[in-house]
Amino acid sequence: MSNTTNAAIVEISQTAGKFQSSIVLQYDNKYIDVKSILGLFTTLMTSGDYNLHVHGPDAEEAKAAMSAVFAKHNLSVNIVSE
Repeated sequence: MSNTTNAAIVEISQTAGKFQSSIVLQYDNKYIDVKSILGLFTTLMTSGDYNLHVHGPDAEEAKAAMSAVFAKHNLSVNIVSE
């Protein structure tokens, strides 16, 4: 795993940690709490399509911030509107 991937995982987790909302990454049939660095390490090693589920009092701000950090690291993510 490259240092670039490590930096992306740390930044994604730190960004998610700033919000009260629940932020869950869905990949295939796996659901990973984005605030968990270990979960991200095991999931983001695989390239693919990711869905991000955000629920909570600051969900709109969290969606915008998470979308920006994924884009910064050239990771494709679909923010699920529920």
